Amino acid sequence: MFVFAVCFAAIALPLFTLPINFFQGEIVYAQDLMEKKVQAPLSLSYFIGVGYHKTDMIGVKDFYLTAKGYLLAAILLFGIPGLIAYRIHLGKNSQENDSTKTID
Repeated sequence: MFVFAVCFAAIALPLFTLPINFFQGEIVYAQDLMEKKVQAPLSLSYFIGVGYHKTDMIGVKDFYLTAKGYLLAAILLFGIPGLIAYRIHLGKNSQENDSTKTID
């Protein structure tokens, strides 16, 4: 669990603090009575209010990730740290099993 937490933090920290437009999303612009959806790469930092200016949000009603954006975020935030932690766990178990074997 420790390895997973460290890997998760190491990946999540830059994704949530730096404006890295890496995830597929949509921006909804409100123009008079009409709404216009535009496909655009988004950063996870936008969702916590970091990485954009108030002037950038003029006319923007909403923005969100698409299914591909959520999938990529889940893979980066949970999948990669999970695989690393699992691999380290297997390596430790393998070393423990090797050390308990006796040589005939």
